[in-house]
Amino acid sequence: MARVRPPDPQEPLGPVLVSACLLGLRTRYDGGHCRRQEALDLADQCVLVPICPEQSGGLPTPRPPAEIEAGDGRDVLDGRSRVLASDGRDVTEQCVRGARIVADLAALVGARRALLKEGSPSCGVRRIRRGGQDAEGQGVTAGLLRRKGVRIDGVE
Repeated sequence: MARVRPPDPQEPLGPVLVSACLLGLRTRYDGGHCRRQEALDLADQCVLVPICPEQSGGLPTPRPPAEIEAGDGRDVLDGRSRVLASDGRDVTEQCVRGARIVADLAALVGARRALLKEGSPSCGVRRIRRGGQDAEGQGVTAGLLRRKGVRIDGVE
């Protein structure tokens, strides 16, 4: 179920960054999508800006799934942790690059909100994966957007 907060009627919504997979684009690590109607319904209220930080950072689709080794995205941004693909490859650089590109895009289009896919090492808002299990924490892009003052909601 989505955790999308309704817009404040006193505050214009403006453009909203949305994990592209939530809009039905095949950007997930496995080449699939996870279309969610609640993400598509936002198009009635604002301009949706599809993002896939992992693709933006240079990772292909499909790609091996990746997890944050320890901590969460904030630790990756601060150089205290890494993002590792299931094949053992270190994809930290690509994840950080993608997060920076998305943050730059948010600034460019004036996006102050984002709707991101839970569980992702990039987009997780409250939940990521570690050791094949759910873990509390945020992804790399979610962490950077929060640092930049973007209001973030997560969708399962």
